[in-house]
Amino acid sequence: MEIRIGITNSGRELSFESSQSTSEIEKLIADALDSTKSYFTLSDDKGKSYIIPTAGLAYVEIGNEEARRIGFVG
Repeated sequence: MEIRIGITNSGRELSFESSQSTSEIEKLIADALDSTKSYFTLSDDKGKSYIIPTAGLAYVEIGNEEARRIGFVG
């Protein structure tokens, strides 16, 4: 699952692949935003953990990576 996270006041976004399900990721983020937590944690396929501050969260995009086409499209 590809995850892209935008952080306010930052020109770059955080982008990584995760084996967590869409519903699991959505629940983690929703729970953190609904509570008084100041961060939530996600993990990527390689075992790295990312601690994301809820106060600076601009957007979260969750979706499958689209396969790249090879050759001419016409």
